[in-house]
Amino acid sequence: MAMFIRVDVDDSVVQKSPGLADKLVEVCPVKIFKLGSSPNSVEVVEANVDECTLCDLCTQASPEGVRVVKLYE
Repeated sequence: MAMFIRVDVDDSVVQKSPGLADKLVEVCPVKIFKLGSSPNSVEVVEANVDECTLCDLCTQASPEGVRVVKLYE
């Protein structure tokens, strides 16, 4: 379990947006996302979550679909 942040993904938003799952996997520099088993879905790679640099590329790609929650504030 991550100590510093939590990454929340709204699956309904990702599934309704063709190509968004691929985009999330592509933009993350530390590989927090991987393609899910369902079409147009992503999974969070929990082992990589604490490597997040808070670059906001995922939230820029999907403002309603991804939320990065800082657990230390």
